Amino acid sequence: MQKLINSVQNYAWGSKTALTELYGIANPQQQPQAELWMGAHPKSSSRITTANGETVSLRDVIENNKTALLGEAVANRFGELPFLFKVLCAAQPLSIQVHPNKRNSEIGFAKENAAGIPMDAAKRNYKDPNHKPELVFALTPFLAMNAFREFSDIVSLLQPIAGAHSAIAHFLQAPNAERLSQLFASLLNMQGEEKSRALAVLKAALNSQQGEPWQTIRVISEYYPDDSGLFSPLLLNVVKLNPGEAMFLFAETPHAYLQGVALEVMANSDNVLRAGLTPKYIDIPELVANVKFEPKPASELLTAPVKSGAELDFPIPVDDFAFHCMTCRFRRRASASIARRFYSVLRVRRCYIKTNRAWY
Repeated sequence: MQKLINSVQNYAWGSKTALTELYGIANPQQQPQAELWMGAHPKSSSRITTANGETVSLRDVIENNKTALLGEAVANRFGELPFLFKVLCAAQPLSIQVHPNKRNSEIGFAKENAAGIPMDAAKRNYKDPNHKPELVFALTPFLAMNAFREFSDIVSLLQPIAGAHSAIAHFLQAPNAERLSQLFASLLNMQGEEKSRALAVLKAALNSQQGEPWQTIRVISEYYPDDSGLFSPLLLNVVKLNPGEAMFLFAETPHAYLQGVALEVMANSDNVLRAGLTPKYIDIPELVANVKFEPKPASELLTAPVKSGAELDFPIPVDDFAFHCMTCRFRRRASASIARRFYSVLRVRRCYIKTNRAWY
């Protein structure tokens, strides 16, 4: 039996207490602990301790014995562990993000490599040639945004702030995908007096508007009072997941995690195009080119599990990973895997790796 040694990512939005309370992970320096990574991503691979006491990277272990550890089919198709499993602890809102699809990731990665853009450059968009579909499973009440609202809902919500920006009035005249794209880009492009005036109109509306999504705007404004992303809850679905509920996040779809603790499993990628609620670089043309401006009803966002005995399986539309919960010895375990035949990462109080033959 070999436990994984997993890395904690200390991002500013992370919680100082969640990982300690849930899993007993020490935090003596009281740093914000945002994510616990379990997997073999090159940025921060898990490690294991060998029989002779040496600590080695899980990525290297898999690289040296792919077929035995991943199974022949997965080794041939992906060439690596094709998913990353995380515990995500959001004490503050994360940036609004979009993940490119597989083809655009391959093109963008090759293009930036050819241009000689360093992998750690602030303006680097593509860290790898992979897509990044995600599933999030709430461990605590979890607040998020995901996908564009239906046009009728957007129109209703924008009416009180129609004078904030000309692009809003333009969209209200004929709400469609093209004008939503123009509105989305216009809000992100705002600078100086134009931006100050638009945000002032939005904040004034908060005095008379109650309920959602106005309450979410109030929450976000505590952390990003001057960010154009404050308009996003009017355009995107605000979703509140209860513990045990899950939601799939498609490529080319704006989303943001705002507050709470969740398990997150995704394809093994770190490609992110930001769209607000961040001081980091936003490549607006590249972002808009990688967004599908399609509405999705809030009622369709949750991923309903399929129960089979003591197991809950969460069906998802990709084969990079699978996600299921199992009740074993009166304790629920959440598992991310590849079609459940080859390789899985489980999170209980600690994390383990399972192959098709044995536990490690």
